[in-house]
Amino acid sequence: MSESISAPDEQIELLERRIDRLRGELRRAATTGDRAHARTLRAELRRVEQAWDEALADLQDRVPQQRERSLAAAPPMLSIREQVHHALTLLTVPAAPKLIIAVHDAFFPGELVAARLTSLRRDEERSFKVAPYNRPYYLCPALTADLLSPARGLLAISTWPLETRVVGPLSARVDFLVAAVKVAQRVAQLPDDAHDARRLLWRFAAGIPGAASIGGGADPDTVAKQAEAELDVHREADTADRAAAASRAQDRLDGAEGLFGARLQRLRKTAN
Repeated sequence: MSESISAPDEQIELLERRIDRLRGELRRAATTGDRAHARTLRAELRRVEQAWDEALADLQDRVPQQRERSLAAAPPMLSIREQVHHALTLLTVPAAPKLIIAVHDAFFPGELVAARLTSLRRDEERSFKVAPYNRPYYLCPALTADLLSPARGLLAISTWPLETRVVGPLSARVDFLVAAVKVAQRVAQLPDDAHDARRLLWRFAAGIPGAASIGGGADPDTVAKQAEAELDVHREADTADRAAAASRAQDRLDGAEGLFGARLQRLRKTAN
């Protein structure tokens, strides 16, 4: 298996070093006021980041099928919903399945298979409708602030306050930064050889100005500090948007809709 992943793994490392160099050059160009060069560097940075994403996906696809079969034959100690719950509890904000899997793989034992997340939200909603509030928690979608409908591709925990489960215009960035802080705090508690966790931290750092180290690494304290600094810019407006949406949701939604979102027909009736 090591031979099958060595080439893409080396490619990813080269791309990560290239991204770091481009970020440094872009910062210097911006400092000197060379706008034309900065535009060129920014376009190149986007291309290299896209190549990094594609190389990472290719690395994941190269996992031998035999490993997948053995994992399927031996059921995990925890259920799929418990695994997702653990990852979301660490993040404390709504997250997409791809991030949930990355967090689980980095910090928790066992493997969370992507295909098993596809129908999870629908299964949770059916379970709630059959026996409401019979479980201590449900995995449900985040709700859009405008329509209070299910947010596509974002999972949350039913026990979270509505203000956390509702997402507005700034929420994607705010939640990314909050998740970065939580991941950094957890990585800081791990030994240096926790490679999966540190790779995940670097992915967050790469999206936060000033958080990634020049050599391609990411220091947990630096990532948390830079994320908190940017959060100070966005948090107040995002909190206000979410609070207003949560207040509307409390007035308009009840039962299953309060957890799994309003349907369009319901919204039209409420508006009338």
